[in-house]
Amino acid sequence: MTLDLHGFGPALAAGTLMTIKLALSALAVGLVLGLLGALARTSPYKPLQWLGGTYSTIVRGVPELLWVLLIYFGTVNMMRALGEWLGIPDLELSAFAAGTIALGLCFGSYATEVFRGAILAIPKGHREAGMALGLSKGRILWRLILPQMWRIALPGLGNLFMILMKDTALVSVIGLEEIMRRSQIAVTASKEPFTFYMVAAFIYLGLTILAMIGMHWLEKRAGRGFKRSAA
Repeated sequence: MTLDLHGFGPALAAGTLMTIKLALSALAVGLVLGLLGALARTSPYKPLQWLGGTYSTIVRGVPELLWVLLIYFGTVNMMRALGEWLGIPDLELSAFAAGTIALGLCFGSYATEVFRGAILAIPKGHREAGMALGLSKGRILWRLILPQMWRIALPGLGNLFMILMKDTALVSVIGLEEIMRRSQIAVTASKEPFTFYMVAAFIYLGLTILAMIGMHWLEKRAGRGFKRSAA
């Protein structure tokens, strides 16, 4: 028995590549936002704590699909005004850019809590040791806190990234031709929904397995020199 994709194989491959690009772009945005949010939440300054907590609470309280729609359609007037000011009348936010911002925003809100927990898990004595050595706060952060934070946060970030890859399907509603959008087009043309949605499911499963392998390698590499104690 052979699987007949009716010539949509290359289109599905292109959609898979677009999904990977979108997931990695959103990951980069989300990691930056998550780290900034965690540093704000663990800051001794109340305004920064409030800012980090507000970002995390508001973004996590709204479904990812709504963020995709709000960012894509909500920036139309702003981009039009900016385009008129720059002399570019057709300036608009692409579906890829809107999806990257929306998914990165959502990933960052959850990553904020993962990073925050990792930072709080680092013993205070490590900071005190850095201060005793005469290190500045910036060097303590970059030399002592962040390297340990990454090791602790990696399992949680891995779970969030696998969720992020599946959430890329939400961007199909604004026309980005990733896996789900390509599958929908193929279903419309071939009238075989089970075949193409099953292929899409296996593609997502394959990407998830690859992500799990990559995260396992990163965790193993980050854990070098640390002996895990038995539970």
